[in-house]
Amino acid sequence: MHIPPWPQADERESELLRMVLESPQWGGFHPIVAEFEKSFAAYQHAPHGISACNGTLALELALTALGICQGEEVIVPALSFVTTATAVSRLGATPVFVDIERGSFNLDPERVREALSPKTRAVIVVHFGGTMCNVDQIQPICRERNLVLIEDAAHAHGSEWNGKRAGSFGITGSFSFQNGKVLSAGEGGMLVTSDEHFAADARSIANCGRIPGGNFYEHHRIGTNFRLTAFQAAILLAQLDRLSDQIELRAANARLLKELLKDVPQILWQEQPTAVTRNSWYLLVGHLREAAVLRDEFQQSLTAAGVPCTFYPHTLYQNPVYRSGGCRVMPCPAAESSILGAFWLPHRVLLADEETIHEVAGAIRSAATGEVRKHAAISRPV
Repeated sequence: MHIPPWPQADERESELLRMVLESPQWGGFHPIVAEFEKSFAAYQHAPHGISACNGTLALELALTALGICQGEEVIVPALSFVTTATAVSRLGATPVFVDIERGSFNLDPERVREALSPKTRAVIVVHFGGTMCNVDQIQPICRERNLVLIEDAAHAHGSEWNGKRAGSFGITGSFSFQNGKVLSAGEGGMLVTSDEHFAADARSIANCGRIPGGNFYEHHRIGTNFRLTAFQAAILLAQLDRLSDQIELRAANARLLKELLKDVPQILWQEQPTAVTRNSWYLLVGHLREAAVLRDEFQQSLTAAGVPCTFYPHTLYQNPVYRSGGCRVMPCPAAESSILGAFWLPHRVLLADEETIHEVAGAIRSAATGEVRKHAAISRPV
């Protein structure tokens, strides 16, 4: 199948990279870094952007700037990439794993309420696959209990909830520009925020404790070097120019693919709340129900047909790093059951042409209904 590769680049990336290469400053102090911070923050409807060398450290930077520390708890969803939790652990705090909604794969607000304790300091929501979490229900919980809301928006560049973009609801939103993300420089990260004081603290920590107007060798707090390079910023500026068009193409192809498969009862797609007015479609997430095949067999069939397909093999707390403790685990039946039947297609599938989308739909239909297995049995020599 003609599924596009990822990342993608053209002459614009080459032009900006050459500009940096021919300059005397390749590091984080090049003006192009500040230009990208401003542009991306504005794109996400936030006034401040603080870049970092990768998304994992951006999330750690957010927690550090907020003073999250040992003895405190941070609520995280049971289903996410491991750094949503390890960022908490690396600061000595305790991640509290909370269940997801079965339909949306996002943090369940009611389960958040059940998980609160006197030690709870913050809630990290993950906008899974680009579908935004129900911030309308989680924000009041945080206000009632004076908790900090952090958005892990690594999947959600450009996603919206009632017209407002990811990262602009909590104290900060953390983004990743890792190789597979919809906005990519191979590695990279960003915090966006509307809080001027948080922005100043995070920027200082990320820049060795310096402050604006201070001497280069004048350090005001214990900081470190999380700075994005000018080369990363150059690539990301070029990538940002085409992000909106790519989101629109993915949205159109997601609609088409679902329409082509609407008569396949074995597949239940991730719910899209009406408040989700824009989705990055980082992942097209589905769940097999009443399937003729097991999820692993379904994945193998799609992979053999040339369609990339995967899902998390276990919940976060089932990772070896957390099996022996260092966390608190709430009952998570929805997350645990999702592992058995859920699957996702990466966003590059949704950048394919219409003919390929029809081919992808055919492969999914065959894999979900067991047609692949039937054909294999018919063609097998006796």
